[in-house]
Amino acid sequence: MLLNERYIGLMSGTSVDGVDAVLADFADGRVQTLGHVHVPFAPALRTALQGLMQSGADEIERAGDASVALARTYADAVKALLAKTGVEARDVAAIGAHGQTIRHRPERGFTWQLNHPALLVELTGIAVVADFRSRDVAAGGQGAPLVPAFHAAVFQDDEPRAVINIGGIANVTLLPAKGSPEPVRGFDTGPGNTLLDAWCERHTGRPYDASGQWGATGEVDTALLADLLADPYFSQPAPKSTGRERFNLAWLDAALARRQTVLTPVDVQATLTALTARTVGMAIGQVPAMVCGGGVFNDALMRQLPGARSTAALGVDPMQVEALAFAWLARQCFASAPGNLSIVTGATGPRVLGAVYPA
Repeated sequence: MLLNERYIGLMSGTSVDGVDAVLADFADGRVQTLGHVHVPFAPALRTALQGLMQSGADEIERAGDASVALARTYADAVKALLAKTGVEARDVAAIGAHGQTIRHRPERGFTWQLNHPALLVELTGIAVVADFRSRDVAAGGQGAPLVPAFHAAVFQDDEPRAVINIGGIANVTLLPAKGSPEPVRGFDTGPGNTLLDAWCERHTGRPYDASGQWGATGEVDTALLADLLADPYFSQPAPKSTGRERFNLAWLDAALARRQTVLTPVDVQATLTALTARTVGMAIGQVPAMVCGGGVFNDALMRQLPGARSTAALGVDPMQVEALAFAWLARQCFASAPGNLSIVTGATGPRVLGAVYPA
């Protein structure tokens, strides 16, 4: 029997902007958010993590240094969260620490989330569950997305709906109506904010396009959009997952180099917004959609997803959903219960996910 039902979820995603920390109480089969904090990455750590997402020299030492800095940032987020909620460390069962993905290569049998869970235990005094994706990959799965199981537990209703997470990479969960024989399905649709943020930073110096205002002043280039959509990933059947290894500025630059004419930066931004919207739209069809992740605040993007609403309408802050999912996955691990949906990831069956570092 699980007595302590308070778990912390930590998530730092492919946008590489910082850590979201959520304290959740799962008592009585409900999900209650007790508190949430966001701790931005220090510029030096953000640069180091972005660098590790590209091949280069001295990766081992740079990864080691970054893992220590990441664990300390995680610990700062946990301490701020506990101070905000008034909860003591001893009253938290475990921390679910996703880590920072720097390589995702399920087709080669591995996925690597930079993390230092042992140090995080030492800094917080709380047990840590980490390395959630590797077991699914070892079982032949993609290791991603893992959030559909949580989406099903929290958002499934009497009518079908889609849950779209637009982080650096966008993923979708297609939830059938409760009681339906149809399975829950989900996959990564492609770039979410990663190209939008990177292109914006290159041309404006700002880390992201606030509310999509800059991109909204541009015009979509249909030829470039068609070229980007021709990438084989978009027509590949699920199960599938992707990351910055595939969708990055080098990928975009190659497409721009194939163009006969030079586009203005703002028109490229508008086209990237359309790319995210189009690939998400192809995935969800006509199913009513709830949106979470940073993309929900991109008004230009949301306008291209007719009828889509924030998960706030369901009582869950859109910036808390992923961190809540990893708190839930830590709880599943402690209960020796599966955390993956094998029909989503392609694993050979359900698996208990995560490695436990006791306090």
